[in-house]
Amino acid sequence: MNVQNDLIARNSKFAATFDKPDMPVLPRLRTVLLACADARVDPAHVLGLDLGEVIVIRNTGGRVTRSVIEELATLSVLANILTEGREQGFNVILMQHTQCGAQRLANPELQAHLKDSLGIDVSDYAITDQASDLMIDVGRLVTASEIPDAVTVSALLYDVVTGVAEEIASVKSLGEWRSDPVTPEVDKAS
Repeated sequence: MNVQNDLIARNSKFAATFDKPDMPVLPRLRTVLLACADARVDPAHVLGLDLGEVIVIRNTGGRVTRSVIEELATLSVLANILTEGREQGFNVILMQHTQCGAQRLANPELQAHLKDSLGIDVSDYAITDQASDLMIDVGRLVTASEIPDAVTVSALLYDVVTGVAEEIASVKSLGEWRSDPVTPEVDKAS
């Protein structure tokens, strides 16, 4: 079976009714969503998103990594340029999910194997407790000085059994998070 041929056929159906050629570069909801790469957690389906509404970044576990921070900082600069300085921020939603495969990354033997065979250290990004891990990731954004204060951050936990997305951290600007004496704990190793 050639999956690419099947996907091209599906795209032909999509293109036949495509009616949005003038979508702006900036997403309509001014939001960037970080989610896990797991095929069961497609944000468009889970959150009812439409084309052009949200920028979606996906990685193993939906974790805030150094490269996610760099991506968000770059998007901040681009948004500022595209709006000629009118918009200094946008929304960032972190979304992890239950029954995540990245929970296996907490296994010290798997961590050692990945480190030895690939030179990849996954220890900072292993999923141990989604609610706590989401707050650690909020903390990573809080300490990322290259991301402007005007960017808002919130966090959701999606349950793959029930289909429900639960709020773990309500929407607050990074400026508010940074000035709050009770900011999320950050893993010092990150």
